[in-house]
Amino acid sequence: MPRTQFALAASLVLLSTACGVLSGCSATTGEDVNDSSESELSLSSSQKTAYNFFISKGLKNYQAAAIVGNLMQESNVDATAVQYGNGPGRGIAQWSVGGRWNHDANDNVTAYAANHGASPWALTTQLDFIWYELTSFSGYGLSELKNTVNVTQAVIAFQNRFEGCGTCNQSGRISDAAKVLSAYGQGSSSSSAAACYSGTLGKSVPHDTCVESKYDKVWYQYDNGSWIDHWSDPSTCTSVHPL
Repeated sequence: MPRTQFALAASLVLLSTACGVLSGCSATTGEDVNDSSESELSLSSSQKTAYNFFISKGLKNYQAAAIVGNLMQESNVDATAVQYGNGPGRGIAQWSVGGRWNHDANDNVTAYAANHGASPWALTTQLDFIWYELTSFSGYGLSELKNTVNVTQAVIAFQNRFEGCGTCNQSGRISDAAKVLSAYGQGSSSSSAAACYSGTLGKSVPHDTCVESKYDKVWYQYDNGSWIDHWSDPSTCTSVHPL
């Protein structure tokens, strides 16, 4: 598309859509949360925060990505998520009401949050609680996770030992973990050469790629580790992907 036509398309988009600067790399549909209105990137900062949290705890990149891939299937890494149909699942790991969310002795999110003067609905609280569970209870499989050698093994270890899901959609968890690893785990995301995952295109794309998001019909440009509203960035797109 010629640059003049591209700019005209931008004006038309801006007439109907309010755009904001968003950081991160991807958004993926979860199995328990109705997220059909989510933008290309609305939850990506949470996904990246979670990935960096587990890296900071000493896990390998594919192990951190495996946890986040599981959490994406559970909740899209949305700390305020409530299971579809008002089921018992709550938070990023969909801990159950009547169990690990608010009941189990020495092992529930709400008590942990109260003991730390924090909100049970905060992302940082829930990430800390996952690490508390992993390091306090051997049954949640931290040793098995650390013994894995690739992302598939790590996904399955966390899925089986920590999540204990009924219908797990294992292939979806592995796919999401691979996306996280591609987006965040292949070196510094600040490098202009680093690729970033596009949920619209279903693949990683290079610096200065411009994509019209299938989630909100807004144009975004990948710029040095972050997706941004394209029309706030004067850089020329290296490739353009309209819907």
